[in-house]
Amino acid sequence: MNNVSAWRAWEGCVVGGKFPLRQWLGGSEHSAIFLTERAGQTPQKAAIKLLAADRDADRQLSNWRAAAQLSHPHLIRTFESGRCQLSGTPLVYLAMEYAEEDLSQILPQRPLSPAEVGELLPPLLDALSYVHAKGLVHSRIKPSNVLAVGDQLKLSADRIAAPAVAGSERTRHDVYDAPETAAGIVSPAGDLWSVGVTVVAALTQSVPFAGEAEQGDPGLPQSIPEPFRGIARECLHLDPKRRCSIADIQARLQPAGRSVAAEPEPVPPPPRPGNRGTIILGALLAVALAVGFVVFHSLGKNGPAPHEAPAEQSPPQTATAPAAKPAAPAVAPPVHPLAAPAKKANASGGAVVRQVLPDVPQSARNTITGKVKVSVRVEVDASGKVTAAKFASAGPSKYFANLALKAAQRWEFSPPEKDGQPTASVWLLQFRFGKTSIQVSPEQVKR
Repeated sequence: MNNVSAWRAWEGCVVGGKFPLRQWLGGSEHSAIFLTERAGQTPQKAAIKLLAADRDADRQLSNWRAAAQLSHPHLIRTFESGRCQLSGTPLVYLAMEYAEEDLSQILPQRPLSPAEVGELLPPLLDALSYVHAKGLVHSRIKPSNVLAVGDQLKLSADRIAAPAVAGSERTRHDVYDAPETAAGIVSPAGDLWSVGVTVVAALTQSVPFAGEAEQGDPGLPQSIPEPFRGIARECLHLDPKRRCSIADIQARLQPAGRSVAAEPEPVPPPPRPGNRGTIILGALLAVALAVGFVVFHSLGKNGPAPHEAPAEQSPPQTATAPAAKPAAPAVAPPVHPLAAPAKKANASGGAVVRQVLPDVPQSARNTITGKVKVSVRVEVDASGKVTAAKFASAGPSKYFANLALKAAQRWEFSPPEKDGQPTASVWLLQFRFGKTSIQVSPEQVKR
């Protein structure tokens, strides 16, 4: 049995007497990550990473303790680390913040658009700048380590370490590691190489120069647009001293903004959410993140009550549809701005009396190209309550699919009647997520 099979067999075990291994999330021959939870009045989801306790275990624990001292909104939080033993195997573990998705889950489905990469880079660079200012390096920037937590984009923290000089014991795992890593050199300049490769991968779904890095500066596809082609080119110099800085990249992302000042009295755009992290969830978040990299509205949260449409209210409207005139209002209750009108009547006698739409941040909707469609089949009892909900079609995005499922579980119906008595029913709710609206079409179906 290989290591991966052995890791998976540990589902159900408890680490350190406090972290139950609820579900295998992934891993390799060298490590495993499980879904776990942190104890408290309300247990909270967390992730736990396990590594074999080899001769580098003390150094690894030291790195994790250093990472635990860091605090940045775009850096995964680490909670606790230590030693344990499972099935007679000595291990070290790190409990950390749970991320719903990561960028590597998006790219097999589609590349990110330039606009999405423009949203992804600022939080990534902010976190990396913070790590470097603390005298540390990330050492493993790549799509699988660009994560979505709720509506936040975050960098992983489990590989953060002190810089290392030539001769240190280190191997180059793949093209995301800077070439000098093979000689044991780990530095902030190496992180910039990794940023450049990640930008290329995000825009092209691949790294076409994977075998070229040893011969000289890699060539870049002409299809990569500016400023990203220039950013990648300046990150991917074989000589670490020639690579650009984080400030250089941030400056390259700003040129369009400087020209706006010359425009005569532009009409200010409506305010946008300051949080850009949901790019992964929305794309993962639209294939899924970005969107997706969640990423929020997050997995497991219920939408706020003001977004619900009770039966006695006028049906909610889409952002483009004219609002129906209220029957006898004093002050109209707040209505979800993206809600589509509920279908009130059905030929068989059943009707929707309360619909709940997913609460999705605009930053997540901005990652959508076209429509993301999710169909949820709900079973409704004779009182009109949903007793079960499951996907008829989950669509390309786990993030949007889970939001639709959570919302569908809270719908209410007036049941159809048979022989004068209310009876159970089954409905198909077809959600359509777009940049400017969220629509849903309810349809009563046969069992």
